[in-house]
Order: sequence, then structure tokens, then C-alpha cells
Amino acid sequence: MPDLLAFFSEALSVHSLQILIMPFDYDFMRRAFLVVAIVCMPMALLSCYIVLKGWSLMGDAIAHAVLPGIVVAYLLAIPLSIGAFGAGLCCAMSTGFIKDNSKLREDTIMGIVFSGMFAVGIILFHKAETDLHLTHLLLGDVLGITDAGVIETSIIALTVLLVILVRGRDLMLLIFDPQQAQVTGISVRYWGYGLQILLALTIVAALQAVGMILSIALLIAPGACALLVTKRFSQMLWIAMAVALGCSLLGVYTSFFIDSAPAATIVLYMACVFCGLFSYKICTGNRLAESGRNTASPLASSAGLKTG
Repeated sequence: MPDLLAFFSEALSVHSLQILIMPFDYDFMRRAFLVVAIVCMPMALLSCYIVLKGWSLMGDAIAHAVLPGIVVAYLLAIPLSIGAFGAGLCCAMSTGFIKDNSKLREDTIMGIVFSGMFAVGIILFHKAETDLHLTHLLLGDVLGITDAGVIETSIIALTVLLVILVRGRDLMLLIFDPQQAQVTGISVRYWGYGLQILLALTIVAALQAVGMILSIALLIAPGACALLVTKRFSQMLWIAMAVALGCSLLGVYTSFFIDSAPAATIVLYMACVFCGLFSYKICTGNRLAESGRNTASPLASSAGLKTG
């Protein structure tokens, strides 16, 4: 009897292990894991800069604005990434130009520019006869990415990552102290546009992985989660990368078993991490405040002070 139980236990463990590693038996899943791992790194790093600079809406604007560029690139038979980058760059530059030559707030300008460009993209998409799937453009199709797509996405993502690693100090100074950056010889306007270009490139790299709509989550959530945990920028970068990489790989892995969209599953994991960290911060903050009041009450009473 013990031998029989041991046999069934071993068989069950082997079967469970085979189920757990099943996603790695398929080429399309291995490509998906590779792509999201490569794409999430520059997006996580850039997320910290965007969150601190308050450019979340800029990322949303560029993500929506790439649609007309994609359609035009398809009609011209050129790589879609070129059209997407051109449209994203046009959105960023237009926003900066209007801001410099008007008294409108930047968020107002971005709302007008990206909604206008997205509307143009929708009209072009429906008027032009294309084989493009709007759902894949909006939500991504990481499971259908080809080897050529993996190479193209990797080149763009690694280029952005290299620029951030090499010129990260200039970008950090631009965000925290623009006046000091100007004094040290860093062109604030030049690097402001440079940050927008990096943002556009990152969104282009993420198009096939998570699409236009959900890419904004990868550009905001990792930095927002990290900011809940630490105020040190160096630690913030590492935490953001850990959150992005963990949620991305886990999202693709989970989507295989529950038959869901990988991009949506990734974003759902990030939302859960953010909610968990926020709840933890609220709870620990309340406990610390309560502890502080309890400690201060005897001292205040002895000194004749009011604590209410």
C-alpha cells in the first residue's frame, strides 16, 4: 500500500510539473515571454521619469496618436513602426509647439491633439481597405508576433534602454531641477523633446506586445508602484523594473491557462500590485500615526497640551 501511494504521488507530481512547464513547449509562447521581458525594461525605467515629471497624459496622447501613422505606413507598404513613430513624434512636437506659442495648459493641448489624431486614424482605418485588425492594434497580439517582429521590437526597446542608461543623469536633472540643468549646459528644450522621442519609441516597441491602449499602463503603473514604496530614485528604478518584469511574465504565463488576452492580464496584475501596495501604505501609515498619537499623548498631557 505505501508503495502504491508513493507511485501515485510521484506520478501526480510529474504530471503537475508537465502542466506547469507546458507554456514553454510552444514557440509562440517562448517568443511572447521574450518580447514582454525585453519591452518592459525600458518602459519601467521611463515610467519613473514620466510619473515624476507628470507626463502620464503625454504617454496616453502618443499611444492614441500613432494610429494614423500605422494606417498610412500600411498603405505606403513601409514598416508599421516607422509610421507609428512618425505619428507619435508629430503628436509630441505639435504639443510642444502649441504650448510654446499659446497660453493653454499642456494637458488641454494634449487632449485636443491626441483625440484629433486618433479620430483621423479611425477614419483612415475605415476608409482604407487594409488587412489590419483594429483589436490587435488597440490591445496587441503578442502571441502572434513573428521572429522578424521580435527582432524589430528588441532593437527599438534596447535602443531606448541604452539611451536611458547612458543619459539617465541628464534626464533626472531635467526632471528635478531644470534651472540647474540649464546652468550645467543641458538644453532643457532639447532634452524635453528627447524625452518625448524616447516615449514615442517605447510605445512603438510595445505596439505588438500590449497594443496602443494598454501600453499606457506599462508606462505609468511600474513607476507609480515604485513611488509608493520609496522616495529614492535609484531604488525606484529597480522596484519599477521588478514590478514590470514580474507582472509581464506572470501575465503571459497566466493567460495561457485561463485563455485570456495576455496584455490585459499583464495590466490586471499591475493594477493588483498597485492596489496592494497602496493598501499596505495606508494601513502602515495609519498604524504609525496611531502609534505617534499614543506616544505623544502622555507627553502632551504632562505639558498641558491638547492632542485633539
